[in-house]
Amino acid sequence: MLIDNRLAADRPLQVGDGAQSQRSHSPSSTPVACKTGSALGLFLALIALSAAIGVASFMTSIGAGEPALLVLPWVPPLGVDFALRLDGLSMMFALMITGFAAAIAIYARRYLKGHHHLGRFFVFLGLFTAAMLGLVVADDVILLFVFWEMTTVASFLLVGFNNDSAKARRNAWQALLITGMGGLALLAGLVLLATAAGTTRLSEIVATPGLTEHALYPAILALVLLGAFTKSAQLPFHFWLPGAMAAPTPVSAFLHSATMVKAGVYLVARLHPALSGTEAWTWSLSITGAVTMLMAGVLALRQTDLKLALAYTSVMALGSLMMFLGAEASVAIAAAMTFLVVHALYKAALFLVVGCIDKGTGTREIGRLGGLWRTMPLTSLGAVLAAGSMAGFPPFLGFIGKELKYEGALAIAEEPWPLAASAVLANACMVALTLVIILRVVFGRAGETPKEPREVPVALWMPPLLLAGLGLLFGVAPDLVGDAIVQPAVTAVLGRPEVVALKLWHGVNIPLLMSIATVALGAVLFIAYQPLGRTLARVPATADRSWDGLMDGVASSFKTATKLMQPGSLRGYLAVTLVGIAALPLGWLAVSAASLPALPTVVLEPAATGATLLAAAGAIVTAAAARRMVALGGLAAVGTGLAMLFAIYGAPDVAMTQLLADVLLVVLIAAVMARLPELGGRRGGRVRDLAVAGVVGLMVAGLTLVATMPAFDRSVAEAMVALSVPEAFGRNVVNVILVDFRALDTFGEVVVVAIAAVAALALIRSARSTRKGGNTA
Repeated sequence: MLIDNRLAADRPLQVGDGAQSQRSHSPSSTPVACKTGSALGLFLALIALSAAIGVASFMTSIGAGEPALLVLPWVPPLGVDFALRLDGLSMMFALMITGFAAAIAIYARRYLKGHHHLGRFFVFLGLFTAAMLGLVVADDVILLFVFWEMTTVASFLLVGFNNDSAKARRNAWQALLITGMGGLALLAGLVLLATAAGTTRLSEIVATPGLTEHALYPAILALVLLGAFTKSAQLPFHFWLPGAMAAPTPVSAFLHSATMVKAGVYLVARLHPALSGTEAWTWSLSITGAVTMLMAGVLALRQTDLKLALAYTSVMALGSLMMFLGAEASVAIAAAMTFLVVHALYKAALFLVVGCIDKGTGTREIGRLGGLWRTMPLTSLGAVLAAGSMAGFPPFLGFIGKELKYEGALAIAEEPWPLAASAVLANACMVALTLVIILRVVFGRAGETPKEPREVPVALWMPPLLLAGLGLLFGVAPDLVGDAIVQPAVTAVLGRPEVVALKLWHGVNIPLLMSIATVALGAVLFIAYQPLGRTLARVPATADRSWDGLMDGVASSFKTATKLMQPGSLRGYLAVTLVGIAALPLGWLAVSAASLPALPTVVLEPAATGATLLAAAGAIVTAAAARRMVALGGLAAVGTGLAMLFAIYGAPDVAMTQLLADVLLVVLIAAVMARLPELGGRRGGRVRDLAVAGVVGLMVAGLTLVATMPAFDRSVAEAMVALSVPEAFGRNVVNVILVDFRALDTFGEVVVVAIAAVAALALIRSARSTRKGGNTA
């Protein structure tokens, strides 16, 4: 399934990504809004940086195997706590989230300078950051799901930030629906997982032995992986991620490098100790990850938009991470954790570089760019450093990560060579794209850009240069990241202490030979880049079209269903509703009839018999009447008969309430009906109405009989009587129940009646005004 979503990327100078859109706001309010937004961006950067420092302060204790824990009561009746836990895995993600948030907030202040919704942007970005941070430190599955859905909503707001663009709105909905449906599956999986483990605490779940042998394991695995695959854009849900390029470039950098798309990877890594070790786990992740990786690597070569090409490399990276997390070997997990850091650094840097290029040249089209090292030297330096790490060239951290990836692929016992070959081919596509960036965009011949290229301000080139420089620093001194970050994360994923040694040089071995083959194959793909891209562009892109077709089909089916279910007849609506309500109880009564006790013999008193006959006669008169006032009289007879029954069987207060309510109802309805035309002759549909009435009456009668068969349990009644005086200071138990014990229920009923009365009054006055207007005319 392919996608060529070339129009999905944002166009800063056209739809307000970075342009100073002046629509629907006064010029006098713009400077104030921009200043407020800029201050919010600085505040977010400082908060994120402070959080990063706070997380980093736990490095020593976490490295020593002592996770930090905070537990607060949240929903005690359900045993759900607001539990936060910081271990090696969550620390790695938390550092990336907070650190990148600070850098991107600084970048976005300048990138979106002058945007009239700059403040709104930073509110959304702050919500997104907080949601991701909460997700990775949550130690309760319910709390994790809450933050999971918060990231879905926040990403929807960010992807659709340029809401004057139809493409942005459409792609935001697409991302919301796909990840939201996956979130519902995840909720079901987490509930089953908590049921199987007997706890909602994640740290206790991953330490529970034997979950893979539980009867619920297949369902748990399928639902959890469905949630992870939709969030991390695995095949066949991959197409929403390139579409999310409609977001402003700072959002793309944040979303792809360290946040939402990594949430599925985090979930799989977090549950690895509990759910791994089975063929279903290994094959599901390995095959899905490998196919996603290969497909995305190939699709990246057909893109002409530099930002969109990077989006597909993100899908490729996510596929490789899933593939390695399917393994049990420690080197495969070490490869996944190392590549997490590698990918975050180079991908955020490259997206920010693309934003700089777009600002400096007015385009992101690869065919129109070239020779930027002359006019944008600092941006070009960041591009070269980040691209070198993406390709896995020494001495970047990307080279260490690539070597570990190959070693990890070979360590997957099930199918080592096919998976290793897939990794080589996918990485060769990355090398080809790297060479395109370096040899064409940076050092190639000058291109024909919409405006003369010029270097961007320091606030734009500094963040990507800093992130790309960290990729070089960690490559030269890998212990800086290996001992403090990667090793604790690997220990957390495997559930056992593990030693990870990151080295730039491992000697001449198979992974090194695979790296050489990768570069050679990447060079071949680079040479054939243009004809290969044109050939791949001819392959039909079906994923986005299939999605649009699905959405159109859903809309069409709902239109058809609406026509069938809402023909415009109130009597039809009532008939369907009443029969639907009665169907389930009647079905239960029919199935349970044989097991129900025999009906007791009841002899009605003469007075009760008369009251019953009065109510029945009133119901018949109401249904058969051709005049409204006659029908109203029959309705009054029904209420009177019921009030008599209440009085006969020892409930005079209820009888009085019934009688007063009935009188009030009759008076109100009579006041309205006096202004309505008569019912006229015999209406059609009487047979249907009789059938509906019979079904509902049978249901009510059957349930009433079943409810009265067992011996009456007086415990609740006695409790109400006992509490009536000391708690509510009333001796009329019925009144106490209505006014005190069920006060909110009664209040709601009063509000409903009051609203109905106001609506009726408004309708009467409207009709009167219409008649007066007609007479005047």
